[in-house]
Amino acid sequence: MKLLRVIPESMLRGKKVFVRCDFNVPLENGKVKDDTRIKKALPTIEYLIEKGAKITLASHLGRPKGEKKPELSLLPVAKRLSELLEKDVEFAEDCIGDEVSKKIEALSEGDVLLLENLRFYKGEEKNDEDFAKSLATPFDVYINDAFGTAHRKHASTYGMAKYFNVKGAGFLLEKEVHMLTEILENPEKPFVVILGGAKVKDKIGIIENLLDRADVFVIGGGMAYTFLKATGKKIGNSLFDEKHFDKVKEFLEKGKEKFVLPVDHVVVSSLSDLSDLREVEEIEEGYMGVDIGRKTIRLFEEKIKNAKTIFWNGPMGVFEKNELAKGTVEIANSVRDATGMGAKTVIGGGDTVSAIHVARLHDEDFTHVSTGGGATLEFLAGIKLPGIEALE
Repeated sequence: MKLLRVIPESMLRGKKVFVRCDFNVPLENGKVKDDTRIKKALPTIEYLIEKGAKITLASHLGRPKGEKKPELSLLPVAKRLSELLEKDVEFAEDCIGDEVSKKIEALSEGDVLLLENLRFYKGEEKNDEDFAKSLATPFDVYINDAFGTAHRKHASTYGMAKYFNVKGAGFLLEKEVHMLTEILENPEKPFVVILGGAKVKDKIGIIENLLDRADVFVIGGGMAYTFLKATGKKIGNSLFDEKHFDKVKEFLEKGKEKFVLPVDHVVVSSLSDLSDLREVEEIEEGYMGVDIGRKTIRLFEEKIKNAKTIFWNGPMGVFEKNELAKGTVEIANSVRDATGMGAKTVIGGGDTVSAIHVARLHDEDFTHVSTGGGATLEFLAGIKLPGIEALE
């Protein structure tokens, strides 16, 4: 996919630049708990400061559903961003209106302003034309650097882009598209896709699109039990997706030799009481699979260590509980080791990023850690993302 390059200096100096960022970060006691997404936006912001742009940043936070909720204000983000940039970041208590316009007009070259939560307005998620136009009106240049929301057809990610002659991608969005495009179009073989997490439906598009391109699909997490049932295995009370069962059977028929499924399991009768936790090869009625077993870990590791390209999305079990995190942690370490051996490794967003942190690993341990959850999956499923389409 060809994307507009980062906008050159001649189009930035002295210009009022709107940058859509993804600052949807966890807050705790009025402070940013995890600043990973803020740090990922720094290269674009620092470039714009250096080039003398008048910079206004915008993002959503949480799901306020069109209401102004003080606990979802972006003010803590402005404070953390000031610390990271080592310069004052101004904060606007709204994202449209006369007061905001005055603040934007007052910016000098290299100044940075952060607008209040875009989702305090219903018009953001509805891609309302009036709201999009109000957002766009004060600015000369539009930049989208929020890959994590590029799959949303919202006012700030899609609707407002049409009002600009000068628009482009930030460094983060450009990098995401480049890395994921390489996996889609030119993966070095063997290409191993590791999929986990609870929901089969979230992964159907990616399996369909990569079935002919990938060499191996390693399937773990809650979604694995639907696959196992399709092969005739007993799954007890484990997660089962009846709605997509036929689709799973179709995948297994088309690419049977490509799918590697768990051969043993960590099971328990109830997640609220782990006293009967044990490891088994066959899941009895009354028990549910909550992590992959030791034999499965070794089986999966064999596939991973021979790979030249790896894409991983989704944990291997209920990793949020320490007792059920072993499978996910071992697979994370295995992918890290493969990176060290020269494999290109791309980690999908969301829970998988949390999982590598649970394993005490860092973004630098992998070739690329994506900031997108749904956006990453949709991109690799071959779906055109509105936020990228708006820049083409």
